[in-house]
Amino acid sequence: MAGKNTEDYLNEGIYGKRLPKQNERNTFLGTLRERIVIALTKGQVMSDKGLNVLEEAMKENRDAKLLFNGHIAYKFINEEKALANKYNVPYTIITNEDSKTDIGAVLTYDHAIDKENIFMEEEVVKDTIEETSSLFSKVKKWFQLNG
Repeated sequence: MAGKNTEDYLNEGIYGKRLPKQNERNTFLGTLRERIVIALTKGQVMSDKGLNVLEEAMKENRDAKLLFNGHIAYKFINEEKALANKYNVPYTIITNEDSKTDIGAVLTYDHAIDKENIFMEEEVVKDTIEETSSLFSKVKKWFQLNG
């Protein structure tokens, strides 16, 4: 029997209509993965690491819209909002108290585009590797002098 019962109507009235793929929508600020051009984590947004990637994506996808996670302080999204204004990309700040996500910003369409890789690649900084090896060489010298 595919019909709705009284409990279904009550739940829909209390909690709203259930949308397909609700967990995915909670993760990606209300949109679906198949619609996303680029997704940035909160850390990438707050540190402005994703600005160049986001700008390139906005240049190529001017009909898309930008969604921000409302749990990020406004001071951290000023640069991204300026880019959106520069390329006339509308943006919205999404605050959903019921879901916790690490996604900070999403450039998305209202229809599916099925882009395979939607996340920005984290770059390994050569300086960090050099600093780490430099630290190890200092510790090694210290042990050799005291040994």
